[in-house]
Amino acid sequence: MKIARIETFLAPPRWMFVRVETDEGVVGWGEPVVEGRAEPVRAAVEVLAEYLVGQDPLRIEDHWQVMTKGGFYRGGPVLSSAVAGLDQALWDIKGKTYGQPVHQLLGGPVRERIRAYAWVGGDEPSEVRDAVSAQVEAGFTAVKMNASGRMTPLATREEVRACLLRAETAREVLGDERDFALDFHGRVSPANARRLLPLLAAYAPLFVEEPVLSEHMHAVPDLVNASNIPIALGERLFTRREFLAPLQAGVAVVQPDISHAGGISELRRIAALAEMYGAHIAPHCPLGPVALAASLQVAFTTPNFLIQEQSIGIHYNKDAELLDYVADREPFRFVGGSLLRTERPGLGVDIDEAAVRAADTKGHAWRNPVWRHEDGSFAEW
Repeated sequence: MKIARIETFLAPPRWMFVRVETDEGVVGWGEPVVEGRAEPVRAAVEVLAEYLVGQDPLRIEDHWQVMTKGGFYRGGPVLSSAVAGLDQALWDIKGKTYGQPVHQLLGGPVRERIRAYAWVGGDEPSEVRDAVSAQVEAGFTAVKMNASGRMTPLATREEVRACLLRAETAREVLGDERDFALDFHGRVSPANARRLLPLLAAYAPLFVEEPVLSEHMHAVPDLVNASNIPIALGERLFTRREFLAPLQAGVAVVQPDISHAGGISELRRIAALAEMYGAHIAPHCPLGPVALAASLQVAFTTPNFLIQEQSIGIHYNKDAELLDYVADREPFRFVGGSLLRTERPGLGVDIDEAAVRAADTKGHAWRNPVWRHEDGSFAEW
């Protein structure tokens, strides 16, 4: 069996799919994208396709090594995301070839269900009480929300109180038996993070995500020691080597994205590295159905998995939703806030190819917002 053709499709709201077809008719799907930079990733996939077409699709590890190391210049989000989507598609092909779900090929399942959380609120969170209540009524046992909108480098008392009020409101609605996580989204300076973390401890968040930008990794040890709230980060890290420093600093939860961090092959290695440090994995996944399906395959076979992000109803989803591109929605049916394990082969997702091809005729050019402070200077989004 050889790889015969590789195609990419831009699909609203901000996703990209890759279809890898073999000469024996087996087709695998992947999701290679950098949100806001889909076009460069598409070009990178086309370059990597020059190597893959004509190759045996089952030699996944060898292809991963060549795609990540075969160029003199390595790494970066664009290349890593292109590799990630292709890696997902190759695992999909392998599972379909052997008639097994990918989690069986990775050593077999260690759990029967995957707990997931729902997003509440957008970039400028408001009406938290109603949003959290709606997710509780939908059966979710955990939610995540942005801790703030744009925040000044040294927060005013009003900004601090607004953050604390969101946390207090979420806890009131959820009670003590459910969880919420707060995403600082890199909007919070190290000084603000040191101020906020001790104050938020009373509300017992499941974790605080990305309390500082990844380029401020030197600040992480101080933040780990600033309060008893577990620290989570990693959506902007792309290799297991980049995760070593935060794990050594005491980060409790790592959040690699299966569409950015080298795909299934690298995500499971990041999880194994985290396990050595007593840390858990909560895969980042505000993307489409293939990325979610691939994340679930790793989660089912990973002992130190914690909770899964998913994008149904997320504020980015305009013009399309997660399930618009799947032919069978059953694998994505939530039961008590969890997704159940299935034995469907490959990634376990049945893509509606006609819908994907139709979406590509429209495409998208999604870009993240550019924020500014009141004085006109750049603000982190």
